[in-house]
Amino acid sequence: MNKSRPQRPTFSFRLSKAEWVLVFITMLWGGTFLLVHNVMAVSGPMFFVGLRFAAAALFVGMVSARALPGLTLVEFKAGLSIGVLIMLGYGLQTMGLQTISSSQSAFITALYVPFVPLLQWLVLGRRPGLMPSLGIGLAFVGLVLLAGPQAGSLHMSEGEVVTLVSAVAIAGEIILISRFAGRVDVRRVTVVQLATASALAFMVMLPTQESVPDFSWLLLSSAIGLGLMSAIIQVAMNWAQKSVSPTRATLIYAGEPVWAGLVGRLAGERLPGLALLGGLLIVIAVVISELRVRRRPESAGTELAQNERQLKTGL
Repeated sequence: MNKSRPQRPTFSFRLSKAEWVLVFITMLWGGTFLLVHNVMAVSGPMFFVGLRFAAAALFVGMVSARALPGLTLVEFKAGLSIGVLIMLGYGLQTMGLQTISSSQSAFITALYVPFVPLLQWLVLGRRPGLMPSLGIGLAFVGLVLLAGPQAGSLHMSEGEVVTLVSAVAIAGEIILISRFAGRVDVRRVTVVQLATASALAFMVMLPTQESVPDFSWLLLSSAIGLGLMSAIIQVAMNWAQKSVSPTRATLIYAGEPVWAGLVGRLAGERLPGLALLGGLLIVIAVVISELRVRRRPESAGTELAQNERQLKTGL
């Protein structure tokens, strides 16, 4: 009688087609921080966010014109709720870029990754496991170093605080996209969420007393260019996360601050040594919080069952 061999844990680094798409948009995403930081010299944050997502909604709307009449109530609610979080995430992030560097913004924004399991616990009742908990703790240490500890305490500027809040909103966006991805039409929901983000950003200009800036080719070209990139990113996220779990997606998104840091470095940004160490700890925390050990299945059928279970449970 043959004895079954003990299974050895293996780490899976293989990427599917959808995951490669997420890698590509992460590179695009990381490159936008420096551009937005420069645009803040000629525009207020909410006007730029509104213009940016208006252009994005127009691009997606033109491509998806034939599909728009089929918009359902569920798709409208999904796009509306995701759009609110997009406006909060990008709006607050853009506000922060008025006073902090693009590299700082990118590393703080990356904290949305350990925030995902926390929000899943609060909203969905899924308690974070050991690795996410370790990642959250390590991320906090990285944040302290990145912000610049004074007398052993966490001292954050206004720009860093609003960027941190934006990370919470982005984490909520990731979760909502994953919850609705398999039940809605990607094109219709994307148009609704982009249009919602644009309209809300323009509306927020009134209570914040933000004025309309003077015409600038930098502002116009950046808004159109980033609008096109935002359209590509949002469509890709909605499409790819039909088959990529939230935790797997956020692990890929961990590369965003690395790309942003490289671009900022090439542009002449220089962070202090402690800040760089803090940024490194945040990236490590992102990886640790999403690290999973998989056991080699005995058959292809077992592997398929495990993959299906992973998608259903969002692990």
